[in-house]
Amino acid sequence: MVDDVAPGSVGNGEPLKGASLTVASKNFSENIILGQMIGLIFKAAGAEVLDRTNLPGSISARQAIVGGDADAMYDYTGTGWITYLGHQKPIVSPQAQWQAVHNEDLKNGVTWLPQSTLNNTYTLAISKKNNAKYHLKTMSDMAALSRKDPSAVTVCVENEFASREDGLTGMEEAYGMKIPAANIKKMDAGIIYTQVSKSNSCLLGEAYTTDGRIKAMDLDTLADNKHFFPNYNAAPVIHSRTIEKWPVIASLLNPLSARLTTQIAQDLNAKVDVDGEDPHKVAKDWLIQEGFIKKG
Repeated sequence: MVDDVAPGSVGNGEPLKGASLTVASKNFSENIILGQMIGLIFKAAGAEVLDRTNLPGSISARQAIVGGDADAMYDYTGTGWITYLGHQKPIVSPQAQWQAVHNEDLKNGVTWLPQSTLNNTYTLAISKKNNAKYHLKTMSDMAALSRKDPSAVTVCVENEFASREDGLTGMEEAYGMKIPAANIKKMDAGIIYTQVSKSNSCLLGEAYTTDGRIKAMDLDTLADNKHFFPNYNAAPVIHSRTIEKWPVIASLLNPLSARLTTQIAQDLNAKVDVDGEDPHKVAKDWLIQEGFIKKG
């Protein structure tokens, strides 16, 4: 990272002077933005920063942290609990979910810093136009409609979501409903938002709560009122030997996580996914606007 940035509300006195740190991320817009934020804060605090954001998928980014090839990234508590640590059942309380992941992952040489309220979990989206007819607010509302009028509930989902126990199959069971196979259409994630917004081929579509297209395409989202889906709160994960050597990392990143929300993530993601801006620029502009760092 070659940016000329200076400390703002964090990083005064350049406490990372002499550190050489590598930041990582997965390969989707939100996680790249969050990885860039970590790197820019480290840079402002005096570190030399190697940018290894945009790694292909969760597992390769995770392995980089576990193996010490990368020092820091943002990850998600639900992913930690279910995908990395192998648990079946999510923990309903976001704080208890974070604590459980934090405690168990220490044995893998990974330290989870306090989480943000940014929760990138699954939801189902419906266009405001279509919802004017049905007035769906929760997934229980959708289940009731499905039982009353099975032909009304059509859904567009990704292939993986359609068959996973923590996806459509488990959701149907949790909410006591069965969507006819003919009413389930499988497609790439990006197309789902357009289909829900602009066509009548699916009433509802798989979506992520922090996706910028929800607001941009004027969609409503259904509340998971039975807490079926895990909490996917974003939290910095640090290679444990790195934070032992540079414990100040926690005080640099905790104020950032405290500020991040689902709504802020939606707005920043929209700048990349809807407006076509560069994730690095989006991260930098926001950090400067919020006063975390300054232009050098």
